[in-house]
Amino acid sequence: MAEAALRPKDYKSGLKPIWCPGCGHYAVLNGLVKALAALGLDRDRVALVSGIGCSSRLPAYVDSYGFHGVHGRGLAVAQGLAVARPDLAVIALGGDGDGFSIGGNHFIHACRRNVDITYIAMDNEVYGMTKGQASPTTPMDWDHSKLTPHGPGIRPFKPAALALAAGAPWIARGYSGNPNQLAKLLAAALEHRGFSFLHVLSQCITYCPEQTDWKAVVSEREDDPVAHADAAAQLFLAEDGFATGLLYAEPRTPWPPAAPAAAADPRLAEAFRP
Repeated sequence: MAEAALRPKDYKSGLKPIWCPGCGHYAVLNGLVKALAALGLDRDRVALVSGIGCSSRLPAYVDSYGFHGVHGRGLAVAQGLAVARPDLAVIALGGDGDGFSIGGNHFIHACRRNVDITYIAMDNEVYGMTKGQASPTTPMDWDHSKLTPHGPGIRPFKPAALALAAGAPWIARGYSGNPNQLAKLLAAALEHRGFSFLHVLSQCITYCPEQTDWKAVVSEREDDPVAHADAAAQLFLAEDGFATGLLYAEPRTPWPPAAPAAAADPRLAEAFRP
């Protein structure tokens, strides 16, 4: 039974976030607790799983179950938890380095496996915790770091296109500067049955002060989400990466298959019991 009349602040823990002033992750935290309150989810039925990085601190700031794992492995842990405990709302969290670099292999297979979890990737295009190295989504001409004085010179990932190619059935993009839309997208991601991928443009003004310009280029996509992979591929490969909203949604049966198929083997039935 859902807890009665919980407000967003009721989902916050007593720990104060230690992100830098102006970090976009504050908006993700606030949007997430708003989404949890809007859906009326029990705090003891929510599990947050993260890896390593600034964004991966978020589970400590929510009054629910949390697991702070090792670098890049949050999605692997989250999928195992969701399969073992299908009664939980499992949310994986990470950044562009954690999710698309050392955790890139897990991201690809999480998309195609389609376990019922939500993955929130907070993308600030930089390794913030370790002082500003280029990440997989850093623009190739970014020259604001002493480690890459001439820019990384490598084409950045397109997370939405990568997720689509790997088989993700639900892909959305939010922006930390639009908290109301972000909260709605978080709620929609949690309601989706299967793997939902929310790519959040979450600015890091400490190492990337130019990201304050995002507000002028981000736009809400007014069209309905694309429902066919071919059309979505054309969209994701051609766009500039600053359109927000639910971009792609195609119904697909989550993994693992329904429990009755496994019920004949008591060992499998026990594995899927809440």
